[in-house]
Amino acid sequence: MPKKKIATQFEDALAELEQLVTQLEQGDISLEESLKSFERGVNLTRTCQKALQEAEQKVQILLEKNGTQTLEPFTDE
Repeated sequence: MPKKKIATQFEDALAELEQLVTQLEQGDISLEESLKSFERGVNLTRTCQKALQEAEQKVQILLEKNGTQTLEPFTDE
């Protein structure tokens, strides 16, 4: 999956999830709608988790050099 698509999927899913949480916190929807929103939120969470796992795998691959992992210090420059 292209990295732009993964990032877009993650960002879109996270934005929708935030909207659902806000809507549920307001409590202005019926129980049935709340359950539908909760179910959608679970699916969005899974989408976000998958995107994060894929990103983590890519980072691990990028950090691997000559068959061994080398961690480099983070500098905020």
